[in-house]
Amino acid sequence: MKKKSKNHKSDQTYKRKETDDTKMTLGDFINQDMLSKLKEAQNELTQKELLAKEQEELRKKEERKQREKNKSFEDLLNESTTDWRKFK
Repeated sequence: MKKKSKNHKSDQTYKRKETDDTKMTLGDFINQDMLSKLKEAQNELTQKELLAKEQEELRKKEERKQREKNKSFEDLLNESTTDWRKFK
């Protein structure tokens, strides 16, 4: 036997209400001055984050240079990929 499918009007009206609510955005509730201030603040924060990342990369690069500069001959020899035994 087949089961009868039930169509509830309440389910359909609930779906309509849900789609109507999703059309409303935050911009609709906030005035344009406040929205522009928030966007400006967001841009400033992203710029600060990018600047901080760049500075961190530069610092790490300088540290790597200093470590490479201060390596002993033994460290350099151990890191070398050349097989020195061939040249004896």
